Amino acid sequence: MLELKNISYKVEGDKEILDDVCLTVDERFVAITGPNGSGKSTLAKIIAGIIKPTSGRIFLDGEDITDMSITERANIGISYAFQQPVHFKGLKVKDLISTASGRTMTVREICDVLSEVGLCARDYVDRELNGSLSGGELKRIEIAMIRARATKLSVFDEPEAGIDLWSFQSLIHVFEELHEKTEGSILIISHQERILEIADKIVVINGGKIEKIGRGEEIIPGLLYKSAGCSKISH
Repeated sequence: MLELKNISYKVEGDKEILDDVCLTVDERFVAITGPNGSGKSTLAKIIAGIIKPTSGRIFLDGEDITDMSITERANIGISYAFQQPVHFKGLKVKDLISTASGRTMTVREICDVLSEVGLCARDYVDRELNGSLSGGELKRIEIAMIRARATKLSVFDEPEAGIDLWSFQSLIHVFEELHEKTEGSILIISHQERILEIADKIVVINGGKIEKIGRGEEIIPGLLYKSAGCSKISH
């Protein structure tokens, strides 16, 4: 279980990005949404250990991890997927997934993980992580890497960013499968209604503060049309 207690984050000039955020994540699939610039990605980076909060404490299964580095958090079970997956030129897909797992995986095990994210294993297991892979393919490989790690908490920061509609539809299916099969918790930052619909809990952040927390049927209708301008959220 992840607990955020009174998390605030300020940048130079005392601009407050997050203001006294308190949140508990113990469900299998939690989505965080809100307007651009509301602090969602900042919160994800604080959870992963990429940046440290100005104030407040973070606990994982009761252990205070506030001062742990991103590497230390990875070692105790937190994974983080970037908006734009990192390229590892010269590294093969099978090597990346095996390394991420922390053990030597067999080719069969690697193929099984690739199949879980909808990739034909024989076409990808020996592929290099380079510019020949599309954004959608890289996203799936990154998810496969996180699946291989079997972490307590997997954080995805806007996984739909930069991919085409076809890849997005396929990505939704992958997250639906993860929702059913994962043993840990998934925390996903997203604007997409399709992703919000499969979440066990939705957290709405606005202006650096938590505005609402609830289940999809409670939260999504209020997000579909904003009170000012009736701007529909993305599909």
